[in-house]
Parts: sequence; structure tokens; C-alpha cells
Amino acid sequence: MKKIVFLSVGLLTAVSLLAQQNIEWRGDRTGVYKETGLLKSWAAEGPAVRWHYDGLGEGHSSAAISADKIYVTGMTAGKGYLYVFDLSGKLLNKKEYGNEWDKSYNGTRGTVTVNDGKIYLISGLGDVVCLNESNLDIVWKKNLLTDFDTKNIQWGICESPLVVGEKLIVSPGGQKHSIVALNKNTGAVIWSCAGDGDLSAYCSPIYVSDQQVPQVVTMMAKHIVGVDIATGKKLWSFENINRYAVHPNAPVYHDNQLLCTSGYGKGSVMLRLTNGGRSVEKVWESSDLDSRIGAMVKIGDYAYGSGDHNKFWFCVDWKTGEQKYKDKSLPIGVTIAADGMLYCYTDRGDLALVKATPAKFDVISKCSVTLGTDQHWAHPVIYKGTLYVRHGNTLIAYKI
Repeated sequence: MKKIVFLSVGLLTAVSLLAQQNIEWRGDRTGVYKETGLLKSWAAEGPAVRWHYDGLGEGHSSAAISADKIYVTGMTAGKGYLYVFDLSGKLLNKKEYGNEWDKSYNGTRGTVTVNDGKIYLISGLGDVVCLNESNLDIVWKKNLLTDFDTKNIQWGICESPLVVGEKLIVSPGGQKHSIVALNKNTGAVIWSCAGDGDLSAYCSPIYVSDQQVPQVVTMMAKHIVGVDIATGKKLWSFENINRYAVHPNAPVYHDNQLLCTSGYGKGSVMLRLTNGGRSVEKVWESSDLDSRIGAMVKIGDYAYGSGDHNKFWFCVDWKTGEQKYKDKSLPIGVTIAADGMLYCYTDRGDLALVKATPAKFDVISKCSVTLGTDQHWAHPVIYKGTLYVRHGNTLIAYKI
């Protein structure tokens, strides 16, 4: 294992005043970060590297951040490890939590969730692990496959657990326990929803709180589903099938509407919650907008992202699905956003700063991520003026 630090971290700018204090999957699961005062262009070689750490092992899980500590997982010799860093890149702690996925596209997948003094993660083999945030002791552990009578999916479970109050929401899939609420402190089952019997679909659930019936929404292998957070009752189900039963992008929610996107020939569907959240109706559908693992972001009245078979970057009208542009000047990839800009990380290793405007795909700055190994799949993270990019073995902190 090797750690290399470049540049002093120095003073953080005013962006920290609006920084989200707890960064989980895609920030708050929307991919839109709340920071302002960020750079509107980069130097020709890209933003300066504050530091980087080499030695995470295999994986494409993203970083999570809580109380100015960075949490990320990686696999070495078949074992999963949780790494903890401070904001200067110093390794504070490292903990083995069990076996990890080593069958294809090896390594860690789902991003950890930090909540109320505990850390939660799900391995590619379905282990749900709760650790003490202060010392990384394992508090409790369950397995989605053996404890809930289901089977793994082709490329390994890939889910970031969702915490709502005292409930930890996970998605085993299968006939009996499609979506489950566990007590976050003990791991005991609070409720279990049989759903439609689908397997898991690499998707992380979201919480929709502003309906008459607050609910968990996620995509399973063949359906988009809404489940009553209080009781576990299935409220609604919408059939959504693609070639490989892969739906890894969390739905994007705003004002009664859910944008649900996947690749492999499927595309996007916009659903509207009706009857207080007890049912849904289709608003629009687009086969072009087929983001595979790069997700979408909503900024103003528009949604932005890239395709899969349709190898374009898209902007569409949120309400109607009308395409405002499609552009193939960059390879496809991951989309996050902050301060009126898109941060696009392509599957070929390009990192681009793009103005979020429906007028055109306006690339302001671009560089290459040359550090790290294997797939460029991890979703970047923004925190206190720093862009964190995980590329396989390496976590890189860019000054933005």
C-alpha cells in the first residue's frame, strides 16, 4: 500500500459554508450538490490535485463523507476493507468487514451510508454490515441472500442502504422479501414487502416524504415500486423491463414526479405520483435517454445525463421529455452537478466541467484522470471545494 500526497490542502474557501455535512450516495441521492463559489473553469491540465491515495484495492464504490471524514471501500485478495481518511488525505483507520465480490468486474460496489454514529454498507455478496463510526467495530451483520431467501444477481449486489428514522432500507429481492426495513441499531426486521417477486436490480432506494403516504421508491429487476415507509405495504408497481434486468440509477424525484432511467435498450420513463402517493401514471417516455450507470440530474426545468447504446449527452425538458440537445463530443459517463455546472466523468477517463444550460452541451474545461486502475465508473463527490474521484485503486482529491 502506498500513499502519495501532493500540495498542501491550505485554507478552504467560502464554499464550505453551504457544504452538505453528510455526503451519502450521490450526495443526497440526487447528484446535485449544494455548494457555491466553485471554479467556473479549470487550467488546461485540469484542477490542481490536493492529494491522492493509492492502495484502495479493487472496486468502483464512491466516497461518503461525515463530520469531515471520508469513507470508501475497496477489495484486496478477496476481502473487503473500509478506509477512513481526514480531509488532508491522512489514513485514519482501516477495517476488514468480510469477503467481497471477485467474480467479474471485481471489487466493492455500493457506497456506504453514515448515520447517527454508525456506518452501513452492503457488499457485492449481500452482507449488510453495521459498524461503529468511532472505532469501526462491527455492531451487527446480516446477509441479504441467506437471511431473506433470495439469490445474488449477475454482477453482484450494488446498493447503498437508505436510512429513514430508525429504519435501514435494503432490497434483497425475491419472492418473500423484495424490500426490507431493518432496525438500524440492531438489524432486526421491522417490516418486509414481498413486492412483485423481482430480484434486486443494482439500484439504491430513495425516500419520498411529501406525499400523504411517505414512501420508499426503487427499481427492482422488472418493476419500479413504491412502498409505505411506515408499514412496508406495496403502494404501487410499474412494469419496467430491459434486456438484462439492470436498473442501477436511483429515481430522480421532484414535485410528485419520478424520472426513472436505465440502459440496455430501455430508456427513461417519467411517472407522476397520484392519489397521495398510492398510485402512479406515466407522463412521458424516451428510448433515447438510456443512461446505464451514469444517472441523471435535475437542474431547474431540465434533466441532464448521458446515454448507453445512444452514446450522447442529453438535456431534456423535465415536464415533457422534449430533447433540448444531444451531443457526442465526449464518451458517455457519470453526471453530477453543483453551482450551475455539470461534472461529467466519462467511462474513458475524461473529467469535464460543463455549463448546465439547455442551449447546448457547453464544455468549459476538460482533463484526463490518469491515476488509478480499471473502470471509470465511480460517481464523483463534491465536499468543501474539493472534487473526490475514485478510480479503482486510487482516490483523488481535486481543488475546485
